Formats: sequence, C-alpha cells, structure tokens
Amino acid sequence: MEKYKILEHKADLKIRAFGKTKQNLFSNALLAMSDSQRAEVSNQKTKREIKVKSPNLSLLLVDFLSEALYLSQVNKEVYKDVEFKKFSDTEIEAELIGNETKSFGEDIKAITYHDLEIYQEGNGIWQATILFDI
Repeated sequence: MEKYKILEHKADLKIRAFGKTKQNLFSNALLAMSDSQRAEVSNQKTKREIKVKSPNLSLLLVDFLSEALYLSQVNKEVYKDVEFKKFSDTEIEAELIGNETKSFGEDIKAITYHDLEIYQEGNGIWQATILFDI
C-alpha cells in the first residue's frame, strides 16, 4: 500500500495520505508533509514531544500537522516519523522523530481546511486529503 500521493493543484500542494489505521494515516500525512519540504538534512537525530487537542478527527489532523510544521520551522528540523503515546479522535500525545536540517527546499506556510477530507473506505483503509499553503 502506498503511504501517500501528490494530487494535482494549480497553486498549492495537495496530498492524499493512506493508512490501515488512523495512527498510520496521521504518520503518513506527516511523512508526506516532511518529504514535501525537500529539506537538506543532517545526520543529527532529533525528537520532540507534542500534545494536541481538537474537537474532532479532521481538525485534529490539521492541528497535528500544524504543530509539527511549527516545530519544524522553529527548530530547523524535519520529522519523518511519529510514536503515538496517546491517540483518540480528539487528542494526541506523541513524540516526533526526525533530523536537524540545513535548509528547506519548499516553504510550507500552513495546513488549510480547504477540501479537507478524512474517511474510511469499505476495505478498511483510511484516507485523508490535505491542502498545504505554499
């Protein structure tokens, strides 16, 4: 199963992430965002604790990615993996895992609510469509 794919969009970055579970879906959405930053990473590993609360699953995904993006930009790090300590439809406690970066190739300004979708297909696979403002 593919983790994500880039969808066509005129001005911004649109991705569709996939996962066998909601946690896997969130992890693959994080990977898609990180890969899209096209960062030049160092060998220096890094970990950051995060806590996010939101009213529902869709908003939780946007808030989770927004927090990861904020930490990425402030700390000059790229997070390609996440270990969830707590995960529900409204709350996440996790550790972001990644590398320090020397520079970013693509500037992601924000994760938007436009065209945001999260759903589970009949075969049990979760999908999310996310639009990033670049």
